[in-house]
Amino acid sequence: MNSISVNQFRDKLKTYIEQTISEHKPIKVTRRAGEDFIVMSAEDWEKEQETLHVLQSSDLMKQIAESMKTHQRNLGHQPTQEQLNEITGF
Repeated sequence: MNSISVNQFRDKLKTYIEQTISEHKPIKVTRRAGEDFIVMSAEDWEKEQETLHVLQSSDLMKQIAESMKTHQRNLGHQPTQEQLNEITGF
């Protein structure tokens, strides 16, 4: 993660915002007299929130673990070619 001073961030605000959105990389902004903060795109923040929700849900984590076991044993659902085409839009 890139780290810049609040002065650098303020001077090139538009550039840093465009960079954060296009590269999907948050930027840490440091301040001398106060706490640092992170700048990230709304899309990336929403994805982080979804990930946190899944990780904090024991039921969802159990489902994922069971799915991984099934996948590793090659016992999961095998879609037909027609189903694959429907999913991929071909």
